[in-house]
Order: sequence, then C-alpha cells, then structure tokens
Amino acid sequence: VQLQASGGGLVQAGGSLRLSCAAPGCPFSSHAMGWFRQAPGKEREFVAFIRWNGGSTHYADSVKGRFTISRDNAKNTVYLQMNSLKPEDTAVYYCAADRVYTGRPPTAGEIDYWGQGTLVTVSS
Repeated sequence: VQLQASGGGLVQAGGSLRLSCAAPGCPFSSHAMGWFRQAPGKEREFVAFIRWNGGSTHYADSVKGRFTISRDNAKNTVYLQMNSLKPEDTAVYYCAADRVYTGRPPTAGEIDYWGQGTLVTVSS
C-alpha cells in the first residue's frame, strides 16, 4: 500500500495549509486514515484520524478547533485542513492508515501503513 502525502510548505504564523494523502490502489475505503507529525528531536505524535466512513474523527488536544480532517473515498484521498498555524506546528506530517478502527486515537505502533511525510514549517 502506497500513501502519497502532499501540501506541506512554509507559512507564517496564523496562516493555513491543506495536506492531502492519496492512496491509489489501496482498499482505502475500509481503512481508518489520519495524520501524525514529528518535530526535530521529538517522537512521532498523533494529530488527527478519521473512521473509514467519516462518521468519527479524533484530534489531538493541541490542534482541536484549528485542524479539520476529512476524506473523499471516491478519490481515495484524506485531507487535513490546518488553520491558525503556530510555530509549534512545525514538523514533518505523516499520512497513516489503520486496518482496524478502535474508537480511539491510534498509537504510532498500531499504524499499518505510513506515507513518506511532508514538511510543514510555520514561521513566527
């Protein structure tokens, strides 16, 4: 399974970015999908996740109210709309897919498939 993340870049604090994750050829619609991020010198951390049918979403406390995750199963794509970005949001963002939806945010160790990562840099 290949996950192709895109949309990262450099933005000023308070700005917005939208990340996309495409999963061509993947049984995408049956997987929970989402995003983790990893800042330099830190562990990979959960950001947001969405159930296969879009019926349930989970967010890290640090991004609630600013980030919105969505998916389009017809396009095999999941999105992360990031608004009101802060310098502490700077990280490599990784798309992730999980075959099992547990009803809670997954840990990095539970993820079945990872994308290659896209860098988000927020300047102050």
